[in-house]
Amino acid sequence: MLSIIVAKAKNNTIGKENKLLWYIPDDLKRFKNLTTNHNIIMGRKRFESLGTILPDRKHIVFSQNPDFKVNNENVEIVHSMLQIQQYIEDENENFVIGGAMIYNLLMPYVTKMYVTEIDKDFEGDTFFPRINSDIWEEISREEGPEDSKNNFKYEYVTYKRK
Repeated sequence: MLSIIVAKAKNNTIGKENKLLWYIPDDLKRFKNLTTNHNIIMGRKRFESLGTILPDRKHIVFSQNPDFKVNNENVEIVHSMLQIQQYIEDENENFVIGGAMIYNLLMPYVTKMYVTEIDKDFEGDTFFPRINSDIWEEISREEGPEDSKNNFKYEYVTYKRK
């Protein structure tokens, strides 16, 4: 089973120059709580932007470069959809964490999305696909706690495929 976890701006921006455009400590805690002890699936650029191996999670890294290698038992490099198929069919929840290419590639196989919706537009170069209400049903919405570091509101929204 695949689920997406993403934080996106009002204009669907998710990043610029391979970096997040905001720092929301509570959202980072939520990410950790949801993804710990689960597989996390990402593209190579997203993996490199992490800067570290996240503890208690297996990293599944999709790369089109057959020479890309990482020497760590918590990292598996995959080069094809065939290799990702086992995670789609797995009854356990596996989290797709980006970037944009991976979100677009795997969206047709995702059954649930955990979206932090930031109530502000940001200038960026990477975008999350528009959430189509014909396909996705909102099942929960919770306002994020106020944060002295940010002057914008945000909400945690969960969607499931109809």
